[in-house]
Amino acid sequence: MRIMLAVSTMTAGGAERVAATLVNHWSAIGHKVALITVASSDLDFYPLDQRVTRIALDLSRSTRNWRDFVIVNFKRVRKLRSAIHDFKPEVILSFLDTMNVRMLLASIGMGVPVIVEEHIDPTQNSVGTIVRILRFLLYKRARAVVVLTPGIARWARRFVRAEAIHVIPNPISQQFCTSGKLEAERDGHRVIAIGRLEAQKGFDMLLRAFARTAEEHPGWILMIIGDGSERKQLQALAAALQIGDRVVWERAVKEPEKELRRSDLFVLSSRFEGFPMVLLEAMACGLPVVSFDCPSGPREIIHDGEDGLLVPPNEIDALAGAMSRLMSRKDERGRLGERAAWIVERFSLAKVADMWSAVFEQALR
Repeated sequence: MRIMLAVSTMTAGGAERVAATLVNHWSAIGHKVALITVASSDLDFYPLDQRVTRIALDLSRSTRNWRDFVIVNFKRVRKLRSAIHDFKPEVILSFLDTMNVRMLLASIGMGVPVIVEEHIDPTQNSVGTIVRILRFLLYKRARAVVVLTPGIARWARRFVRAEAIHVIPNPISQQFCTSGKLEAERDGHRVIAIGRLEAQKGFDMLLRAFARTAEEHPGWILMIIGDGSERKQLQALAAALQIGDRVVWERAVKEPEKELRRSDLFVLSSRFEGFPMVLLEAMACGLPVVSFDCPSGPREIIHDGEDGLLVPPNEIDALAGAMSRLMSRKDERGRLGERAAWIVERFSLAKVADMWSAVFEQALR
């Protein structure tokens, strides 16, 4: 099968990791695969199989107003259409709202089935008026609309026929599945969090929660891995909370599993998500986890009290309490971490790839 996967960029992020995982898998089992982005390939963060055809339009730039938005996106759609013509895919898979709209426009009249995926909770994520209207109009054209959770499927049913909607979770990349044991590699008392340093990820709330545990747990540190526009503000907040010397900041890394396996507790403090990859990855590494029970994602992953802890969304005191509980109880951390590692079976690449294959077969029929 000839498959084209489209995503805006291949910088560090959950959707981008899933894109790389899927195209590498499909190439390895014999499909002809192209990965196309609006952004330049110079920004690529994740390694790709050498058999994947990499197409980069290098048309990523911000727009100043709605007129500029229309002109720039017209160019992008035209280039996408040309790439479809040249590669001749049998099926197109597009990730993320804005890219989905572009690809549905680009493929008009070309006879290629397009499958779109929403990688984040659209009820929480603002996409702007133009994209929201186009999504409402164009998603009806998609051969299938793939979402990450049943809750997001309910949102999609408001304007997409029910038989076109499929729920497919994110798969766990093989690099996180090599070991569920932490003891041999553990450094000491370390909380870890990973993600883009943006408001969505709630690192400001994590810092406040950690500060509330700091006096009771003087030997613990917090490591935050990621890049983003809020780095300086978050560092200033850590200093204001008098925990600046106990917070370690690291840039995005290609092998986060190494830092996960050296840590003792993972925390997800997001205000909203889709199906958080980093939570899957931490659990696959055998880490005990604490997460806000935000509207989409964590509840589908964590069995509260069995393989992790869920706390009410945006409640900093509750987050601090759950963190402090696990920081105090090594035995409970061990029990939760051992159960967490079973996530590898629930969301294996083989299982998720089979689900995608079924959607492709239906789309081609």
